[in-house]
Amino acid sequence: MDHPVLSARTIVVWGVGLAVVAVGSVVVLLVLLGRGEPRDAVRLDVVRTAASVVIGTGGAAALLLTARRQRYVELDLRQKDHDATERRVTELYGRAADQLGNDKAPVRLAGLYALERLGQGNAAHRQTIVNLVCAYLRMPFTPPPAARARVGVRDADRAQELEVRQTAVGVLTAHSRPDDVDAFWPDLDLDLSNATLVKFTFTHASVRSASFVGATFVDAATFRGTTFHRNADFRDARFAGLADFRRVTSGESAFRGAVFAGEVDFGVRTTVRLSGARVRPSSGRRRWPDGWTERQDESDLRFLVYDDES
Repeated sequence: MDHPVLSARTIVVWGVGLAVVAVGSVVVLLVLLGRGEPRDAVRLDVVRTAASVVIGTGGAAALLLTARRQRYVELDLRQKDHDATERRVTELYGRAADQLGNDKAPVRLAGLYALERLGQGNAAHRQTIVNLVCAYLRMPFTPPPAARARVGVRDADRAQELEVRQTAVGVLTAHSRPDDVDAFWPDLDLDLSNATLVKFTFTHASVRSASFVGATFVDAATFRGTTFHRNADFRDARFAGLADFRRVTSGESAFRGAVFAGEVDFGVRTTVRLSGARVRPSSGRRRWPDGWTERQDESDLRFLVYDDES
């Protein structure tokens, strides 16, 4: 940014110089044109021309000073507006984060929705907000019983926490789907390592990368139609129910150490690498993408997944 004070000082110096030139021109006019000679008329025209140049230059200097002052004022107002916006975003983010840590489920839900609104209106902060939501989902969690005739206080609390977590997953999914242009947040990175995810639905999404290392998927886990542009890491993940990876596309993928204990469906057009994945014998129907098959290991407890060329 140009320094306005320094620029104004320079222009003042120019003005003083122009004034000196003007005074000098008057003195020359008085000395040279007071003799009544024919050449005095020519000299007078020269002085008039010089005076016009001096006056014009002075006007230009004044306009330049005004323009520079206006530019400084505009830049200063822009910077102040940016700083005020950042302070407000920081304040709202802190308030929402505090709500997310509240011991009451409705307050935590309000915190999630506040973060979502904040991200929708401030693209530069979306990844930070996603990081916070993912960190919340990575916190230890024991799902409530699937069927309960009587719900105790502890189970009720866990049921409410499950609702908060499913809302958090819904926020991530809603803003990862490119078919909704207004809601889509591009180039997101997800870190759900070691998270416990119940009925996880992340379909038709598009993210830059995702880590599910050591994650536990309770009930069905559905990734149908999702694209991981860089990598999808499912090492040591546990799939207790249906694992639906139909039409999934990934730049790089890793399933080494992952265990499928329920039905498996990768379809035939899925681009993933399944080397090192394991399947429990009682998992039910299994469909692997073209080029992959199973072989029973020596312990006869699990099946290993191989590509056809290994």
